[in-house]
Amino acid sequence: MPYLLLAIAIAAEVSATISLKLSDGFSKLVPSIVVIAGYVLSFVMLSAVLKMGLPVGVVYAVWAAIGVAAVALIGMLFLNEPVNPLVLGGLVLVIAGVTLIELGAAK
Repeated sequence: MPYLLLAIAIAAEVSATISLKLSDGFSKLVPSIVVIAGYVLSFVMLSAVLKMGLPVGVVYAVWAAIGVAAVALIGMLFLNEPVNPLVLGGLVLVIAGVTLIELGAAK
């Protein structure tokens, strides 16, 4: 159950972050509402996950890394954001870092 709530938190955060770009400086109503609702839902879900006893370092690392990777990929695929070897290398490093944190927490 905690990982389902974490997945919801990640999806909400990614939706909010993409909507932040689409809100055009909070000048568009619907994306602006999605930004606020998405971040609120994300933090409520994160709070619930932490209350269930998962380590804060692991939860935050997974939430942040998957969020960063998802937003970067969506940006590249749908928002014409740059993709180059440095960007891809950075994504690999983020994912590798979270994997190491997960492995370290499991011991």
